[in-house]
Amino acid sequence: MASFHSKTAPVFQRQNCTEASCGYPRINNGRIGIKNCGRSWRISVEKMRIFKGERGFVGKCSSSSSTPSAEDQRVVRLFGKVESGKGLFGCLVDEYGWKVRRLVEEDGEMRKVAQVQAQAFHVPVVLFNDLFFEFFQAEVLSGLLYKLRNSPPDRYACLIAEPSSETKQEVVGVVDVTALRDEAVLQHLGGAEEYLYVSGIAVLNDFRRQKVATALLKACDILSVLWGFEYLVLRAHEDDLGARKLYAKAGYLVVSGDPPWTSTWLGKRRRVLMIKRSNFCE
Repeated sequence: MASFHSKTAPVFQRQNCTEASCGYPRINNGRIGIKNCGRSWRISVEKMRIFKGERGFVGKCSSSSSTPSAEDQRVVRLFGKVESGKGLFGCLVDEYGWKVRRLVEEDGEMRKVAQVQAQAFHVPVVLFNDLFFEFFQAEVLSGLLYKLRNSPPDRYACLIAEPSSETKQEVVGVVDVTALRDEAVLQHLGGAEEYLYVSGIAVLNDFRRQKVATALLKACDILSVLWGFEYLVLRAHEDDLGARKLYAKAGYLVVSGDPPWTSTWLGKRRRVLMIKRSNFCE
């Protein structure tokens, strides 16, 4: 299987959280530094535009404006323009007729997110299917609330996709992004200390094959830049060729799979581990 080790991989400059029992890296005053990238860039989080900087790749709040050079425009083409607005990062992506932003912790919106994910992952049963669906949806909502209340804002995000049109706002797609450090995954990342794990990607049936998932995945890419992570990781069922094709088109490569004694031997669908290196060094 492929490995993502590279002698020229960027070296992250991070500051650990000062809280005891935490130990997680955090952004230092809104800044993320990266060395050995071959280029230096700056992101203005307040203006939400990507600029070339002088001292490393830095996510920095700034109210000043700047005219991007030709190289800057290349970066903007790579990641797209990020608009300020609703949510912590505003609109991360606005493409294909969909915009993606961070979930607002409001009761109505959280219930919509739970409904989208429940419809995508619920396994129908012969008897009392509606009742079991309601239980499953409540469980999804409970899990979402737990993650929101127990995760630092730069360690977990729930991203939602909705139509770009201002006249019609509807949650049509969802994805979870979590900072993790699983050793079984890190062995494929060549020295990385942690990564962003992409999970729970779901799109309403009526909006599938309309590039909603593509917009969600691109928003994950941008979030990896804003948070300073070099790798994104996800898992897909080995026999789900449609999903694997989507992820491969987004830049993910298969590096390993579930051992048979934990999957096929037990009658479970085997999953493959797919990894992508963030676009910030391209």
